[in-house]
Amino acid sequence: MKVVFFTGNHRRHAFMARTLAATGFLAAIIREERALFLPEPPADLAPDLRALFRLHFERHIESEEKFYGPSEWPDVPLISIDPADCNGPDVHAFLKDQAPDLLLSYGCHKLSDETLACVTGEGWNIHGGLSPWYKGAITHFWPSYMMEPQMTGMTVHDLTNQLDAGAVVHQSVADLIRGDGLHDLACRAVTSLAADLPALVQHLANGQEIVKQNHKTSGKLWPARDWRPEHLRMIYDVHGDRIVDMYLDGRIEQRTPTLHRQPL
Repeated sequence: MKVVFFTGNHRRHAFMARTLAATGFLAAIIREERALFLPEPPADLAPDLRALFRLHFERHIESEEKFYGPSEWPDVPLISIDPADCNGPDVHAFLKDQAPDLLLSYGCHKLSDETLACVTGEGWNIHGGLSPWYKGAITHFWPSYMMEPQMTGMTVHDLTNQLDAGAVVHQSVADLIRGDGLHDLACRAVTSLAADLPALVQHLANGQEIVKQNHKTSGKLWPARDWRPEHLRMIYDVHGDRIVDMYLDGRIEQRTPTLHRQPL
């Protein structure tokens, strides 16, 4: 059983790579070298929004450091690429040489049909959001903004050339812990999947049946362009980043996510 992990270069991606390495099945990594995750606020923002912008991304980094530890990578063959080259000839040659039983992507750009055709085994994507309700980008932000923090989760689905549209392999949700802010909640979603991932990969390695579920609805796609700094006012100014507590106190209308999970 050989797994190739196609991912980004942020702390959560390194954490998931270490989780995979612990299974003994991780053969190689393809890593997109993306920008560091502490962007400067737009120059035209009002002073109060500039402060919220900085607060938001500083808390993001603090939570990732707390939950994921140091940004250390497993000692396996690794190629670093520019995001623009994620479907380029070097990637194709590397995948054909590795011949993985499972290509697992997380946090990289969309892979083309030509790239996916380089792998004859399974192809899965780890999506930071519950599909089909939260497809697209920034999908650990929107559940809290929409006042349903219980919908903060992760989806493993078949890799296709359509965004977050493949059949669902496995889903998990974050534990709701009193006192958690939005970024702690997002990190708990990632660690919840990481807790399931070794058994999921072992399930595949053992040749056990993987039951997949097609989406019954197109759901909601959240493009990155939908997010604006003004949305931060709702999280921090209106609710003080305590939306999890509001849910636990029954102050928010509740619905329970319907998850598709393998019997691990």
